[in-house]
Amino acid sequence: MSHIKSRKHASSPIQHTMSAAIAAALLLPVAVHAADKLPEVTVKGKAENEFKAEKAASAKYTQPLVDTPQTISVIKRELIDQQGALTLTDALRNTPGVGAFFLGENGSTNTGDAIYMRGFDTSSSIYVDGVRDLGSISRDLFNIEQIDVLKGNAGTDSGRSAPTGSINLSSKQARMDNITSVNATFGSGSQKRVAADTNVVLDEKSGSAFRLNAMVQDSGVPGRNEVNNKRWAIAPSLAWGLGGNTRFYANFLHVKQDNIPDGGVPTIGLPGYTSPDASRPYISNAPKVDPKNFYGSNSDFDKVQADMLTGRIEHDFSQNVKLINTARYGKTTQNYLLTSFMASKANLLTPGASDLSSWNLARSIRTLKDQENEILTNQTNIQADLTLAGVQHALLGGVELTSEKQNTWGYNGTGTLPAANLYKPNPADAISGLNLVKNGVFSRGATTTVSAYVFDTIKFTPQWQVNGGVRVDRYNTDYTAASLSTAASNPTLPVNTLVPTNLNTSGNLLNWKLGALYKPTESSSVYTSFSTSKQPPGGSNFALSTAASSAANPKFDPQETKNVEIGTKWDLLKEKLSFTAAIYRTTISNEVVQNLSDLMYYQTGEKRVEGIELGLTGAINRDWLVSAGYARMNTKVAAGPVVTANGENNLAYAPKQTFTAWTSYQINKDWKVGGGARFVDALLRGTDGAIGTPASTESYWVFDAMSSYAITKNIDLQLNISNLADKVYVAAINKSGYRYTPGAPRAISLGVNVKF
Repeated sequence: MSHIKSRKHASSPIQHTMSAAIAAALLLPVAVHAADKLPEVTVKGKAENEFKAEKAASAKYTQPLVDTPQTISVIKRELIDQQGALTLTDALRNTPGVGAFFLGENGSTNTGDAIYMRGFDTSSSIYVDGVRDLGSISRDLFNIEQIDVLKGNAGTDSGRSAPTGSINLSSKQARMDNITSVNATFGSGSQKRVAADTNVVLDEKSGSAFRLNAMVQDSGVPGRNEVNNKRWAIAPSLAWGLGGNTRFYANFLHVKQDNIPDGGVPTIGLPGYTSPDASRPYISNAPKVDPKNFYGSNSDFDKVQADMLTGRIEHDFSQNVKLINTARYGKTTQNYLLTSFMASKANLLTPGASDLSSWNLARSIRTLKDQENEILTNQTNIQADLTLAGVQHALLGGVELTSEKQNTWGYNGTGTLPAANLYKPNPADAISGLNLVKNGVFSRGATTTVSAYVFDTIKFTPQWQVNGGVRVDRYNTDYTAASLSTAASNPTLPVNTLVPTNLNTSGNLLNWKLGALYKPTESSSVYTSFSTSKQPPGGSNFALSTAASSAANPKFDPQETKNVEIGTKWDLLKEKLSFTAAIYRTTISNEVVQNLSDLMYYQTGEKRVEGIELGLTGAINRDWLVSAGYARMNTKVAAGPVVTANGENNLAYAPKQTFTAWTSYQINKDWKVGGGARFVDALLRGTDGAIGTPASTESYWVFDAMSSYAITKNIDLQLNISNLADKVYVAAINKSGYRYTPGAPRAISLGVNVKF
């Protein structure tokens, strides 16, 4: 279906071309008399490429993607719309090596965007318009124009970050045209969703405009009983001075979710599963449970509210010097109660060895999370294109002041559920003792950061350039908590006595990157780059720890990452199609590991990820679009204990090979068809001593298809079919291997888009 397209300026290159042509016609009589005096002028226009982006959205990337020495995957709005992607997790299927592969640890279940990239958790390195976005929530794409996936170290760009990259989402902004679209989608899993996008020019003279995006959804999840995603959101955007030297933007986002969370399905019967109890070998041959089964309770809930207020000022001092100041306040709250389980020897009851109807699974893990995140930040950037001593510089310097807070509270009275029938669980089973009351347990983490950075691209000749950047962060983290004592944790105190914890850490982070680039042609490059990143104790979740084995212990130094990359980028077919290729090595050091000689913990661990990544994005011709990527990773623990359940020296949740492709073709002015394929290699899970559970998942292929048809110039229909072959697969698995998330079965959705 056709949606509003983003334009960086008030008019497109094609509009500039048309304006020039009209002006030329009006001046034709004068031109006839002056033809022998004036040189010939040729005006060229360039149409927008619906899949291929020219630049990353962040102001810190001043050069086109073809001249940026780093692997960056850009997912544009047209690709998101063609696939019917609704969440960030959906959209990230378009870049290889990235996905929600990890379900959680033991009884805990991940909610929201639990993203792994190149073998490491990237959930704390998600940004909206260049500002960190906190909270383990599912991010809806109704107000997103473009997604940039930056692979490799992002420490110079963002400060503390995940070792293998970051994700930046670009919000829709008010602009200078009048257009409205409304989309209604219905489909499998009781999907019901309506989204609207309207933009109004308030005053052309002052360059003011207003844009409003809104969405409401109440949908189940195909192939999963009871699980539900219910949400609504609104995102107004106001702009002044568009087209002028000074531009103001004010954006607000409000999202509210009331979901039923998914605790997963037992891995019983999956390949690699064996009995957790040697005295009951028959369990090894038990059949799989129905992947639709829901082992939670009707009392489970997941309530989320997110509010984000952003103000931005842009001022052009001249054609070559620009100021950008962004300020934001954001607050996200999440409160969920989720029933989980561990199908261990003690929890799996089999009264009748051959009577499957008598088998039960204890639902003894009732997990409650009440968390609040806040961020207050201001970024000031100055961008300048200069020529110094005959050498061109594209400079960007800036400072950033950020305050981030996270509060969590503990509760009693989560209730008790009876064991579930293994093959026919009943979410309506009576629950006793459900009376949620705060029990005094809490944690409060706060990090303040003062940052300064500078980036420069130096063009020595049209063929040779150097790209570099350096960033200094001064951080301070305070952590206060109260936990309940146990007989094991503190035998000198009565059980359930509140034990306070007060910890602090501070320091400086210095990160840098340097790249050298050679351009064989104007639209191609060959490059090499080196970059660093650091993650201090408590850097990912604001929680410090006194545990000797925890990297969040303030006594330890920040985790350090180094990335080396060699690659090439080519814009082909008159710059309509982009081909990229890169090889890289990422080394993560200062990992906390135990020395088996003295059983003490030291920062001597090291992990390594190296691989190759290929990409193809853009237009083969004016009717044929394509987006494809392939990645192959080799991962290992270079120093320290093995971290996988099967003993292989690899990293968990890092598929060795991944492939993604999507293509569409405009058959005629009304009819478009498209389709895609995704491959994910086997996932090795982590190790925690679980007995009998699968050590890995199987690889899988999934195929999707789309067809859209324009009934009139204002109305079109779009049909999407995901998982055409109805492939049964494991999308994510938890650390112990007791639970997994089933891949979505074949699903159909029909969307109606109205433009006026």
